[in-house]
Amino acid sequence: MGNDTEPSGTRILLIRHGETEWNRIHRFQGRSDLSLNQKGRKQAHALARSLEEETLTAIHSSPLARAMETANLIRELHPSVPLFEEDGFLEMDLGEFEGMEAKYWAEQYPDFLKAWLEKPGSVSMPGGESLQEVQDRALDALERITQLHPLDSTLLISSHNFVNLTILCYALELSLDKFRDIRQGTTALNILYKQGERLWAEVVNEQSHLQKLVTA
Repeated sequence: MGNDTEPSGTRILLIRHGETEWNRIHRFQGRSDLSLNQKGRKQAHALARSLEEETLTAIHSSPLARAMETANLIRELHPSVPLFEEDGFLEMDLGEFEGMEAKYWAEQYPDFLKAWLEKPGSVSMPGGESLQEVQDRALDALERITQLHPLDSTLLISSHNFVNLTILCYALELSLDKFRDIRQGTTALNILYKQGERLWAEVVNEQSHLQKLVTA
């Protein structure tokens, strides 16, 4: 943080859901409502255990099953904490690309792939959303939610890859064209703070809770 004082403002634990079968086989999964696979549930349990000592004020989750399931596994260790669904944290609408396998998509849409690689912040998914639209609605939801709770609250948000990346781009003052500079693994933990209009990130893509799964 660049100083010796503790960060102030609303503390936000922004997480990505655990693995689904479409994550495993690299199939585009925007609004498709898949549940966690066995590995994803183990990941979510590991994340939940790592957050067991947190004092949470509230949990806000995308309504999609994979995000809600991850949030509910965390809430099992915080049974008195309210859980709310928030449409603003829905994954990016991938339009015509929904459900496609990544390798076939790259072969079938070379012109779009070129634009997506060169200037991703300037393109929209055919029949779907742009990164800017995702960022706008996610930040709107974040603003609305933080105003519902006291300033010193710790909020957990269970969401998705593109949603988290766009929020983090804003917090890190990165152009959306640079979103690939950030990574979001399954059950990644990010720690952000929000004070007034200012949003900043202290931790990005923390996955140390998964180390025991790798060595088990």
